Amino acid sequence: MESSVFARWLRALVMVAAWVLPQAQAQAQDAWPTKPVRIVVPFPAGSPNDLMARMLAPELQRAFGQPFIVDNRPGAGGNVGMQEALRANDDHTLLVGVDTMITINPHVYQKLAFRPAEDFVPVTQLASFNQVLVCNPEVRARTLADLIALARKQPLSYGSGGIGTPGHMTMEMLLAAAQVDMVHTPYRGPGPALQDMVARVLPCGFLTTGSVIPQLREGRLVALAVSGSRRLASLPDVPTVAESGYSGFDATFSELVAAPRSMPAARVRRLNEVIGTALAKPELRAKLQQMEYEPLANSPEDARRRLAADASRWGVVAKRVNLSLD
Repeated sequence: MESSVFARWLRALVMVAAWVLPQAQAQAQDAWPTKPVRIVVPFPAGSPNDLMARMLAPELQRAFGQPFIVDNRPGAGGNVGMQEALRANDDHTLLVGVDTMITINPHVYQKLAFRPAEDFVPVTQLASFNQVLVCNPEVRARTLADLIALARKQPLSYGSGGIGTPGHMTMEMLLAAAQVDMVHTPYRGPGPALQDMVARVLPCGFLTTGSVIPQLREGRLVALAVSGSRRLASLPDVPTVAESGYSGFDATFSELVAAPRSMPAARVRRLNEVIGTALAKPELRAKLQQMEYEPLANSPEDARRRLAADASRWGVVAKRVNLSLD
């Protein structure tokens, strides 16, 4: 009798072990991160993507129990930081930056040692942003129609934060739609372009909403149009480019989180969930909206589709202006 009871007990123990051990092994394999995670930001400290990375880092640290450390690696429109993230060759490195790294850079930089769209997987698009076409008050334009008419009559220049940047590509998309030319003056970042516009050295250009609103309120710049598909709550009287006569025009950009392609899909999904939860918090949403960003926090699949569509659209613009950098 005792041997029978013991045998039943032993069989039960074996069955429990057969269920528990695989579960424990799976949990051990999925225990991530096992060390600090580096968030590579391919743009300077203080840039919007840097601020977003530093906003997310504490949230990720609380969720995963390891430090998330921001590492700024600016240069070449984000290429320096992307290459650094890939060079690490581990699953403890993330990338936070503007989507143009993936949607525009491959069309502009002909000698990249990597393929942004293939070598990185999107975790999520954090937030979208628009730009505002602004001019200094000495330019005799108070509407987009005024500016286009002026450009047809006389040589006119515009500035941007550099070749292939959102400001450059958005203006070239507009010039193609309007069938007019303006001379591009690239700067080393949008900050210097803004300074020259306020100083009335540079006539106009597309700049991020958050950077120009203080200048607009003080009358140092004039807003002509918004690049996205709808008006901004902060600038309700400024029409979109589409409303100004160019139907279908939409130049909306986003900040994103990406990971090297070697990152397991389950971890990408888990990161997506944690980031989505963080961006749903009222305090984080308020911070983004103060920066004139619209929270997105979409799925990896949706982010991939959006990035592919934008890459196709910007490829047409790059080909039109014959953009090519080594």
